[in-house]
Amino acid sequence: MRVAITGATGFVGSHLAARLAGDGHELVRIGRRARASEEIVQAPLDDVERLTKAFAGCRAIAHCAGINRETGEQTYERVHVAATRNVVEAARRAGVEKIVLMSFLRARPDCGSAYHESKWAAEEIVRGSGLDYTIVKAGVVYGRGDHMLDHLSHAFHTFPIFALVGLKEQTVRPLAIEDLVHVVRAALVDRRLKRQTIAVVGPEEMYLREAVCRVAEVVGKHPVMFPLPIWCHRLLAHVFELTMKVPLVSVAQVRILSEGVAEPSSPVTPLPYDLVPTRRFTSEQIRAGLPQPASFCVGDLRLCS
Repeated sequence: MRVAITGATGFVGSHLAARLAGDGHELVRIGRRARASEEIVQAPLDDVERLTKAFAGCRAIAHCAGINRETGEQTYERVHVAATRNVVEAARRAGVEKIVLMSFLRARPDCGSAYHESKWAAEEIVRGSGLDYTIVKAGVVYGRGDHMLDHLSHAFHTFPIFALVGLKEQTVRPLAIEDLVHVVRAALVDRRLKRQTIAVVGPEEMYLREAVCRVAEVVGKHPVMFPLPIWCHRLLAHVFELTMKVPLVSVAQVRILSEGVAEPSSPVTPLPYDLVPTRRFTSEQIRAGLPQPASFCVGDLRLCS
């Protein structure tokens, strides 16, 4: 089966591509950057004609492209909304049968967050496309190459303290990338979850402090943890976005963590029993997703680009 993946070099897209390639499917990887060993199609998401050519012969598309902060022309409106509109139009022209959209668990309209609202707008475009679709509203996803374990690990190797988001603790349900890919594959290849919006979260609900403590224990560090008001985190996030190539935390991520990532904010269809995530946030799972031990350094700053 021929499948296209946008955002194929990103965290979710690359893991999905590896799973599908391992199953013997023919892939069209669409992304902005590539390793020497990868074949990446350079089809900008604002070019419908090139996208249409890239999608030719594909039975399904996994639209995984997305950002968690705005930089220059890479705005939420352009990457989440306009790009999704272009992907849908190109899919129609190419005769693609199914589109699977990666969205966010708490995406919703009129909430004051450009990230959440743009993800919701992308969902609405797909729902109104006339194509068979599955919208996957995922929570906090972890695994090799993610942002969560990567940045927590680097932070623990750099700082003796760790500031928790907000004075009131919120909960998260960490989702293993393997469980997420299992669901996306079922929608793409097995044509399940037709015209459905689903939520995918991990099997354990815990306070953010507990999740952070589990990672710190595996890393072998014991930072002093304390709550910090949300406005302080927003200020720090602005500084990180201005100074770091990949911010320690972005403004959107502060908003995400400040309201918790455990339940969807809009109605969804329950997952079939065999697709419900089962991997718990254990030491083994955490260890498998950790990067090589390292501290943040001058090379992480934007001025060194």
